[in-house]
Amino acid sequence: MSATQFSLSRNPTFASPSSALKSSSFTSHVSSRSHSLKLPHSGPSTFTPLSAKRAAAVVLHAAASSPASSASATEKNFHGLCYVVGDNIDTDQIIPAEYLTLVPSNPAEYQKLGSYAFVGLPASYTTRFVEPGETKTKYSIVIGGDNFGCGSSREHAPVALGAAGAQAVVAESYARIFFRNSVATGEVYPLESEVRICEECRTGDVVTIELGQNKLINHSTGKEYKLKPIGDAGPVIEAGGIFAYARSTGMIPSS
Repeated sequence: MSATQFSLSRNPTFASPSSALKSSSFTSHVSSRSHSLKLPHSGPSTFTPLSAKRAAAVVLHAAASSPASSASATEKNFHGLCYVVGDNIDTDQIIPAEYLTLVPSNPAEYQKLGSYAFVGLPASYTTRFVEPGETKTKYSIVIGGDNFGCGSSREHAPVALGAAGAQAVVAESYARIFFRNSVATGEVYPLESEVRICEECRTGDVVTIELGQNKLINHSTGKEYKLKPIGDAGPVIEAGGIFAYARSTGMIPSS
């Protein structure tokens, strides 16, 4: 699904770590700040989304009301080592269910969550995304194949990648829930490639993503690849997630 379809087809519900809105433990915090955003009192994967009308309004508002934010998002570049995975990487491989008890709004547990990013990958992935004993990865860009982030709806998946230090994921396509959670939490930019970059890049390659040019440059091979535009989701991610964006634009109270 194209990133530009986000505004009409996805109803984001989660916020960034800075706004302490990352798990079931902060349900009451959200409710107290905005009575119009209704969340249930059950586990982290059972949030009730914003109404379709309100969610679409928040995201569609991004391009029109915040030109400075939009420009900042599209001019952003990412540079570093890439970590390459294949097709159908599910959320249990990104962050196994046993670590979902960690509360991302707690700084120490947020950091710990990052240390477990991608520990669920098969043994065929001999290079660890985060080295044992470390909390941060040296790979700032993840490159994947088709259907990245499939499986359960845990918002901890993009949170774990962001906590580990990843800035962007480039995949051939995404599971809808992972794309939605990435935008809503503001943790990583979920970018789509027009070709199977995962078959031409190798873990450890040095790459640059230029959002303004919608391209990825692999400096290790000298090749460049076209990316699909992030669209109206860009300013929401740049703001730090859906709630941070809504507060920054006055759509919900800032205090």
